[in-house]
Amino acid sequence: MHILKVGLKNRSYNIIIGQGALRQLGRHIKALGLGDVAYIITNRFIKKRHGAILDKVLKRARIERRFKLVADSEKSKSLETVSSIISEITAYDKNRKIFIIAFGGGVIGDLSGFVASIYKRGVSYIQVPTTLLAQVDSSIGGKTAVDLKEAKNLVGAFYQPGLVCSEVGFLKTLKPRQLRSGLAEAIKYGIIKEASFFHYLEKRYKDALLLKKPVIEFIVKKCSSIKADFVSRDEREERGIRTALNFGHTIGHALEAASGYNAYNHGEAIALGMLVAADISRRLGLIDNAVLVRIERLIKAVGLPLRIKGVGLTSIIKAYYHDKKFRGSKNRLVLISAIGKARVTEEVPLALIKEAIKSRF
Repeated sequence: MHILKVGLKNRSYNIIIGQGALRQLGRHIKALGLGDVAYIITNRFIKKRHGAILDKVLKRARIERRFKLVADSEKSKSLETVSSIISEITAYDKNRKIFIIAFGGGVIGDLSGFVASIYKRGVSYIQVPTTLLAQVDSSIGGKTAVDLKEAKNLVGAFYQPGLVCSEVGFLKTLKPRQLRSGLAEAIKYGIIKEASFFHYLEKRYKDALLLKKPVIEFIVKKCSSIKADFVSRDEREERGIRTALNFGHTIGHALEAASGYNAYNHGEAIALGMLVAADISRRLGLIDNAVLVRIERLIKAVGLPLRIKGVGLTSIIKAYYHDKKFRGSKNRLVLISAIGKARVTEEVPLALIKEAIKSRF
């Protein structure tokens, strides 16, 4: 079992990682004094596969439980879903000390955290991520949001969980496409922060796809540690430090929105976004072609897409203009000067961005 800390003074919290981490959950909830009534937001598949285990853990800790099922889709991240959940919580929460559990992947985590941030001006919540992508990235850091049709994550808040419990045993039930999606975010961490970790993924990605326990636990721990460090130093992305985590996300999010959140899952879109960002870095002379080829080779080896299909350039650019990293009319892109070294660059020419995107068609 590994325990990492996200250091945010009075908002600090632990990340518990390992096989059997879920068994520790009740004890941690009690120690934190989060409440005695758990409102669990999840989807039908997760509840069917893992709901009984979570229910048993909470029952043993004498915590009352109520499951709320939402659709297993990015479309659940909507203001309509939020309104429906809050109406139900209000009816259920009568003189109780209620807290929310986000039990699922990135969609569930984003939605649950946002609901927790606005209900009664904020109630406690914890993350119990069940996908590799959520365990290595989205469950950590307190970014919560829902989507609008114009763009992804336009309505949201920074709201930190009280705990993250990454039970790696859940990953055994993931489909290969979901594993590949999670590895896209892991690749990102190697590209922006740690060249040695990128090299590790080059050597061990096959073991990761086979869910070899030492490898997958190391990947979750390493990514969680890197993310915790970024968040601890720049919680609300005000110092430009945490911005590096958005490598590949500007074009990746635009691609998701332009495709109606149907054609690509998050990791696939981010893989394409990273290739575009790396290509822009090459065109600006920040890296040579060998670095781009190396990134492309690993993304291809993992089984992630290299080409954009079914979405037009005009739609992608339209969605790109809604990116939250714009400062007024100035764009900001996370680029790289080497594997392991990210940099935030402003006012990249639109013509160059378009050329890099077109090179992926």
